[in-house]
Amino acid sequence: MKEKPTFAVIGGGSWATAIVKMLCENLTEVGWYMRSIYAIEHLKKQQHNPNYLSSVEFKTHQLKLTDDINEAVAYADYLIFAIPSAFLYSELKKLNTDLKGKIVFSAIKGIVPETGLIVGEHFNQEYNIPLDNIGVITGPCHAEEVALERLSYLTIASIDEKKATLMASHLESEYIKCKISDDIIGTEYAAMLKNIYSIAAGIAHGLGYGDNFQSVLMSNAIREMKRFIKKVHKMKRNINNSAYLGDLLVTGYSVFSRNRMFGNMIGKGYTVKSAQMEMNMVAEGFYATKSAYVLNESKGARTPIIDAVYNVLYNHKDPSKVFRKLADKLD
Repeated sequence: MKEKPTFAVIGGGSWATAIVKMLCENLTEVGWYMRSIYAIEHLKKQQHNPNYLSSVEFKTHQLKLTDDINEAVAYADYLIFAIPSAFLYSELKKLNTDLKGKIVFSAIKGIVPETGLIVGEHFNQEYNIPLDNIGVITGPCHAEEVALERLSYLTIASIDEKKATLMASHLESEYIKCKISDDIIGTEYAAMLKNIYSIAAGIAHGLGYGDNFQSVLMSNAIREMKRFIKKVHKMKRNINNSAYLGDLLVTGYSVFSRNRMFGNMIGKGYTVKSAQMEMNMVAEGFYATKSAYVLNESKGARTPIIDAVYNVLYNHKDPSKVFRKLADKLD
């Protein structure tokens, strides 16, 4: 690897845009793969992403823009994947460039539907990338607040502390603080699960439940998250740390949360398809719900909230009836 490692972001959405902004604070050049040729041309001319976080202005001489994922992969030592998990499999199928020797960080908050694996496991098992070359970038952090340069915190997870520290040093700024973790599996599952709980919070809000119920729902959610992650990957972790509890809270309560917005629409009577079409954005929790439900069939954790959301989204049960039953299971 070169003395000064190179970085590329894979993705053109709001989180990818926010990460590129963070990297540009610390690097003279950042690789950026976007599928949309229109977005690339617009960026070159107007200095901002036309579709996401359009208030963020870039110095285009800092950006190595490409619509060819192979070019981005060949350019960078550190690859940050920040695309919806539902599209990762198809994007990776475009690769004819070897990932050997690359350091891969996932900023994706979901499971790869085709394999049922979290992103780090997918890269490890499907692309033979060693676990010490895999990392996770997670919150609590909304892209919209990064755009506004509001003080935010990231958790950078890797079993190789040097790689995590190096990644953190290239993301930190006056408004971005980073914490280091070695729990790459737990933080990824937490990032996936909190989207499901955020949908639950949104459904509850859409049904007219108030703050009192929401607080009980969230306190039960963090305990459910702890049970689930412990079944999947048992290690010593403090579930109250910001990567777990903090990320859950910001996603469950924030006006910027697309998963909460999606759930709110479901609670108000939208069908899944109509809610997805009106949002025009991916709510990762929709896909995560099915993956978590299926995985838990073999793990056996007690997950009444995940079960409730699954029944609403996939079994098309009446949200009001499902949540009345859920209320009796919370404590």
